[in-house]
Amino acid sequence: MKFGQLIGLVVVSGAIAVAVSTLLSPKFDEDAPNAASARIEANSVDPVQNTSASVGRRSATLTQKGDGHYWARALVNNKSSVEFLVDTGASVVALTYKDAQRMGLRPDTLDYVWRVQTAGGETLGASVVIKSIKINQIHIRDVEAMVLRTDMQKSLLGMSFLNELYSYEFRGDRLILKQ
Repeated sequence: MKFGQLIGLVVVSGAIAVAVSTLLSPKFDEDAPNAASARIEANSVDPVQNTSASVGRRSATLTQKGDGHYWARALVNNKSSVEFLVDTGASVVALTYKDAQRMGLRPDTLDYVWRVQTAGGETLGASVVIKSIKINQIHIRDVEAMVLRTDMQKSLLGMSFLNELYSYEFRGDRLILKQ
């Protein structure tokens, strides 16, 4: 066998090896979870049946209360406990003045320049960023929020938080959050 033929055989063998390897390897979509995550997720515990730690994705399961709403007790900025009403109709997390004070945001010094339409009417809001919101295993950082100048009774957990999740699902009387 001549040297040129040997090189050609090596090149062809390498191309066949790459082609076979490509055909036998699993295909991955850029938007899909990575292979390790997909294998772990397949073995995950259904959080509705077992609310303990779910392998693979962090999760939190909220149960609908008697008022028909989902409420979440969250640790904010690793120090303040805040009860949020989950509100998919709120574009951003909306904070009461008192909750903003407890978080250390100093709402009296904020610039209330944004006109905000709420269920109770129009009010003014000040844009802030919450360093972290943690609900059970879910931990989201740098969440856009508004401190509202209204007598709102409870803070709202809006879409600026929910959009950072991998998914959220309403299943019966439960709301399942996954990160």
